[in-house]
Amino acid sequence: MSKRRVIPGFGLSLGFTVIYLSLLILIPLAALFLKAAGVGWRGWLELLTNERVLAAAKLTFGASACAAALSTVTGLLVTWVLVRYRFPGRRLMDAMIDLPFALPTAVAGITLTAIYAPNGWIGAYLDRIGIKAAYSPLGIFLALTFIGFPFVVRTMQPVLEDFTRDTEEAAATLGAGRWTTFRRVVLPALMPALITGFTLAFARAIGEYGSVIFISGNLPYKTEILPLLIVSKLEEFNVPAAAVIASGMLIISFALLFCINLLQRWLNWQPR
Repeated sequence: MSKRRVIPGFGLSLGFTVIYLSLLILIPLAALFLKAAGVGWRGWLELLTNERVLAAAKLTFGASACAAALSTVTGLLVTWVLVRYRFPGRRLMDAMIDLPFALPTAVAGITLTAIYAPNGWIGAYLDRIGIKAAYSPLGIFLALTFIGFPFVVRTMQPVLEDFTRDTEEAAATLGAGRWTTFRRVVLPALMPALITGFTLAFARAIGEYGSVIFISGNLPYKTEILPLLIVSKLEEFNVPAAAVIASGMLIISFALLFCINLLQRWLNWQPR
């Protein structure tokens, strides 16, 4: 007697999955590369090696990596506090983590600009000591950190909640200090989740547009990001150039994410 399954058979489920993914991902990406292929390899080389494109790419990937790294470190600390401690306002703090998910990115950009502008609540004090937050790469970094931080916390939280304290207590009975226990026992177990959170925050930051355009100033060669450059090409009705830049951005992003996934898989294979 065959075992009953809750969902339909493999053939029907696989067919639906392939059609769904094709309509949402494969066909649009194929259309993007076909549009970009119209300029030829020489056109690709000229566009992707343009100084303006290189400056935007350096800022986009560099700021995204730095923002994801900061979100990973602070996200681990915040997750540890939310999971391991009980204090008044904990539920409110936990709910606030999801605010960047619900808040429109344009609203986030306007809010951050109002706060960190030279006449803003925080920007005014930073301006007095010679730090320019808004309309600078620092402002882009702040915006990308804001939108990427929840991904790290929500990735780490269930893992840390399921992590029992038995191994920590065993390490303590063997004479290990708190830092040694965290570094040798807790951190290796959390590392795959940390890498996943970093990957999600990094991927989200690369394609961010709404929250960055207000706080960056959008100055070519200085504070212009790749998504904004793509939109500028579209506004100039230069669709092939926009497609080439988007395709190059997609290839680099996929390569970076592939390397991060390989690192995560290698860590999973390491003996504990």
